[in-house]
Order: sequence, then structure tokens, then C-alpha cells
Amino acid sequence: MAGSAASTVAAAATMAAFSLHRFSKLTSSFRTLPRLTCSLSSSSSSSPPLKFNITFAPPKPKTKPNPGPRPKPEDDDAGPDQFLVPWIVRGEDGNLKLQTQPPAELLNAIATAETGSKKKKTKKSEREVKAAAATTTTTSPPQRSKAARRFYNENFRDSGTRLSKVLAASGVASRRSCEELIFEGKVTVNGSVCNTPQTRVDPAKDVIYVNGSRLPKRQPHKVYLALNKPKGYICSSGENEPKSVVSLCDEFLKSWDKNHPGVPTPRLFTVGRLDVATTGLIIVTNDGDFAQKLSHPSSNFTKEYIATVEGSVHKKHLIAISEGTTIDGVHCVPDSVELLPRLPDVQRSRLRIVVHDGRKHEVRELVKCAGLEIYSLKRVRIGGFKLPSDLGIGKYVELNPENLNALGWKS
Repeated sequence: MAGSAASTVAAAATMAAFSLHRFSKLTSSFRTLPRLTCSLSSSSSSSPPLKFNITFAPPKPKTKPNPGPRPKPEDDDAGPDQFLVPWIVRGEDGNLKLQTQPPAELLNAIATAETGSKKKKTKKSEREVKAAAATTTTTSPPQRSKAARRFYNENFRDSGTRLSKVLAASGVASRRSCEELIFEGKVTVNGSVCNTPQTRVDPAKDVIYVNGSRLPKRQPHKVYLALNKPKGYICSSGENEPKSVVSLCDEFLKSWDKNHPGVPTPRLFTVGRLDVATTGLIIVTNDGDFAQKLSHPSSNFTKEYIATVEGSVHKKHLIAISEGTTIDGVHCVPDSVELLPRLPDVQRSRLRIVVHDGRKHEVRELVKCAGLEIYSLKRVRIGGFKLPSDLGIGKYVELNPENLNALGWKS
């Protein structure tokens, strides 16, 4: 019993001595504590009382303040003015221990966080600087009026035309065939072989040779013909095609040299196509830009057809045609469908169908899906230009500026 009491007292004394030692360090600069004596009496009268003498370390002498920067304390005994914070850390052996400095892991984490935040701020500032520089250096292009752009294009811009386009307009061959001639090295410009179809040239100033033949300096003027296509002719400009639509204009081409001496014969082609069994209005020209605009779907030109069908036409047929059909994955709907009154000399029914999509065999597919059979099909109008009623089959007429305006083209 006495032994256990002694060990308990010894442990308590040790803890008290440690606490008083820490306390004396913090308060030594204020006052000096006297020597303390502790005693413990046991309930057993046979054992003598235990006595402990506890003393405090003398205070360190005060030093005069140094006007210079004070050195940073590195350990527990650096000075009385430092406030010590105890850190309870679990050591590598798994036991808790008391130390006066923060753990190394905590210091490393703090340092890493500070470094990362600095880097982020630096990157952000760099981005801001670049954005500000781009904003100040990048300027929007000046906006010019239509009159200013037109004046620039007419007086300062290169007025040359693409080489392939010049060759096609001179009647050498089609645009694609002219490009093949250029790629094959059969075209020279000012004595040098030119392999680029996009090269800008001026026939009046540049010397152009094709297969050893000099290209005339003068270019043929634009030709616009409206032709009443007969049945059995194809819309091809091939030279070996005996029944092509262009061959119907041979008289016009033969009289060209007589009416326009010194000017090369134009190369004509059709604007769009009509199948071999369809008759009516088709445009023949040598103006590629005009043909592109007239045949492109974005122009949204309406085309009117007269379809003569076998059998009787009822309301259900008209409804079926007006609902449209799908051609090449696109649902095509006509603009209008109308049953025309019968003519005295025609026993078959006639339909007026107006479309704007211009899909291949569109009108024939619309009538076929309605359960009807086409006997003949004729195109009578493109845009605002109608086929002249007095124009015979296989005949043509030159278009005047008023006709071209009806087709949406300003010559």
C-alpha cells in the first residue's frame, strides 16, 4: 500500500515540476518565486512523511534592446518575450509527444499553398495582360459604303479575270476542260507556262497561247437566247452530240463572224436542263455568272409547267400532288396545282404545276405519286419570263434587257 502511494506521489510531483518549470519560464520576467516545499503524509503511521523540495531557475538578466533587427529565436530558450505554443504530435512510433515547433508536414503544406496561389495569380495577371494587349492592338476593319466599295472595285482593284474563265468565254472549251488544259501545261501566259486556273489575266494586255494558238485579244460579248426545245434533244454542249440543244443555234454561230468580225465565236451552253422528253423554254448563253444565278436554288425562281396526263383528273389527284413527294431524301411540295379547261382539239386533261425546287424529274414524280401518267410535259415560264407564244419549236430569240430583268439579271 505504501509503495503504490509513493509511486503515485512521485508521478504527481513530476507533473507538477514540469508545469512549474514551464510557468517559471513565462513569468520569470515579472517576479521571482520563492522556494516551495511539499510534503505528503500517509494514512499509515508506520511510514514517514515524504518531502519534496521544488526550486525555480533564476531569471535570465534582461538585455538592452538592440536598435538593429532582433535575431529570430530558434529554440525554446530564445528569450522570455517569445510566446511558446505547445504542439502535440504523433511520432513515427505512434506515440504522442509534445514539441514547441509545428510539424514539418504542416509547414510544407502551408508553403505549397502559398506558392500555388502566387503562381495562379501570376498566370491570371499574364492572361489579363495578353487580353488587354489584344484588345488594344486588334482593330475592326473600317466600314465602307457601297459607293466607296464600287469606286474601289472599278478604279483600283485588279480588273483581271480568271484564266479558266477567259478561255471558256473565248470558246476554247468548257470551264472544266479549260482547267484540265491548264493543269496539263498547254497554256502559256506572256511566254511562261501557267498551271494555275485562278491566275488573273487580261486578254487585251496579256499574251495567251493555248496549244500553240494565240487567244484573240477581243472577247465575245454576252449572248442570251430563249429557245423552244423540241422533244428528243438533250441539254448537252458536247461536240459529238448530234441532237443537242446547242446544235439548234448553229445558224446563229455561223453568222457570228459576219456580224462580229475579229471577235471569237462564243461558246454556248444551256442554263439548267430539261430531260429528253420535256419540251418548252430553256435559256442558252455564254455568261457563266448569269447561268449560276439563274440555276442556283437560292435564287428561288419559280418554273411553270403544263402537264398533259392520261385519263380523268379528280380532286383527290390534285390533293395528292399538292401534298408533295420525297425526291432524293427531300420532301418537295409544288407552289400551286391547277386543272386547266380542256381544249376542243385535245382530249386529255391538262395540269398547270408551279415548282421552285428544280429537282430532277420533280414534276414527273409529283404526277406519278398521285396515280396519274404524263403524256407530255412542257415548260412555259422561268421567273417572270414566259415562252413567247409565237416562238416555234426548235426556234430561238435573243433576250433584251427587259427580258433579262424579268429573269432577275441586270445586263
